[in-house]
Amino acid sequence: MTEVRPWQVHLPEGSAFDEADLTEAGSLVRAWSSGWARAPEAPVLLDGAATSPDVVAGHRHRPGTWWSGAELEEATRRAAGRLVGAGLVPGDRLLWSTGSSVATLVAHIGALRAGLVVVPANTAYTAREIAHIVTDVRPAAAVVDDPRRGQWASEAASGPFTVFGPELDGPDGDPGPLDVVAPEDPALIGFTSGTTGVPKGAVLSHRNLLASVESVRTAWRWTPDDRLVHCLPVFHAHGLCVGVYGTLLSGASAVLLPGFDPGTALDAMTEPSATLFFGVPTMYHRLVASDRVGALGRLRLCVSGSAPLAAELHRQLSAATGQAVLERYGMTETLMNVSNPYDGERRPGTVGFPLPGVEVMLASDDEILVRGPNVFGGYWERPQATADSFSPDPHGGRPWFHTGDLGAVSDDGYLSILGRSKELIISGGYNVYPAEVEAVLLGHPDVLDVAVTGTQSDEWGEVVTAWVVTAGDGAAPSGLDEFTATRLAPYKRPRLVHVVGELPRNALGKVVRAELRMRSE
Repeated sequence: MTEVRPWQVHLPEGSAFDEADLTEAGSLVRAWSSGWARAPEAPVLLDGAATSPDVVAGHRHRPGTWWSGAELEEATRRAAGRLVGAGLVPGDRLLWSTGSSVATLVAHIGALRAGLVVVPANTAYTAREIAHIVTDVRPAAAVVDDPRRGQWASEAASGPFTVFGPELDGPDGDPGPLDVVAPEDPALIGFTSGTTGVPKGAVLSHRNLLASVESVRTAWRWTPDDRLVHCLPVFHAHGLCVGVYGTLLSGASAVLLPGFDPGTALDAMTEPSATLFFGVPTMYHRLVASDRVGALGRLRLCVSGSAPLAAELHRQLSAATGQAVLERYGMTETLMNVSNPYDGERRPGTVGFPLPGVEVMLASDDEILVRGPNVFGGYWERPQATADSFSPDPHGGRPWFHTGDLGAVSDDGYLSILGRSKELIISGGYNVYPAEVEAVLLGHPDVLDVAVTGTQSDEWGEVVTAWVVTAGDGAAPSGLDEFTATRLAPYKRPRLVHVVGELPRNALGKVVRAELRMRSE
């Protein structure tokens, strides 16, 4: 087995930082409320949308102005009270599926402060996808910005169920003691999948969240003087656990844009106070095509994640802006694992070194194994899947988590991601699991057999590609786009469809996806 360069490489020279420092605060919610008390008037969050509500969880705020630490303390306390007043108790799960806004983050933070377990869900999910999550984790309530998603969740719930809008309209309640969660209490359940394609919930504790966010705060030199241009979806770990949580922990500020538009993002980057931008490769691909891309060069730091950043795109950005984008590597079960250095070479095509507190090792088959306080404890009510994902340490230390990703380490310690042992597709920064898409496509009356792979794309990283065996004369299935539109989120739908006579299979009958991927190159 090959061990990757130790995490101390990320520390400033002379730093005495230790792994214990990652979790000294006990929990993120405790650290956030302490920070707001220290700097109550400091600006923290701003809705970048044209309109924003003037009342959030019972707290009145002037639209278009910055939310201060004191306002967030009061509003999140009220949010916790309204959730508790609706009958929710610590440990209850809360489905949370909304676009990016201060209102929805107030609801989210209030839930965490009250000891609830938040279950983020993509706003593009269909009724089928929402129903799977609700059936699996059995939430007591949901916060949604689309009544349809609330209705789908209610219909799938097996017991009493409350649906809130992001503003948490309703009567105030007594929240009881806040910020008293234990480090090992569950905080988030992020849904992910394995090779079976059955989405399962990764349970992340308050300790996991704090350790990961403190790790990137330290490695990326995040300070109260920073201001993040935030375009990422908040239901995704990159936008939520890195962008939002990191901003709050460091005492910094963020402009929350409702989505990614190159012109709007570049406008925000030209503001004198802007210092940070976090994006996925698809965003950088669109930014580099703009004649205004030079605005990135005035920022202190640009980070890319959620999918591999092509080395050529990295070089194009550097040539156009003078900005060496910092690429990092993480996943739902572990949050942030590895990052190129803040000080030193940010090498194109690599993800750098383990972040503070994280250990990384390559197994004999080149699979990337990780361990550290950031790594989750297991999957929700799936003990076998949990057991299969970890290997014991022969020396009695923490067990190693199997990421399913394959890697290589250069002579000077830089980690590169070679591919995935799991059949995962990453399109536009989102995970797509072939088995889930295949199961939907097989429901189409013209589809006899199907396999789904990813095809490389400069813009999307990969696009979902379906290889279909059809009935009749071998014509493409009719109405496939309409069929998938009601069953799959847009990023999961096939962008390329190839009709084939038969699928390549091995002696055991398993589809040889590598052969299909070669055909698409």
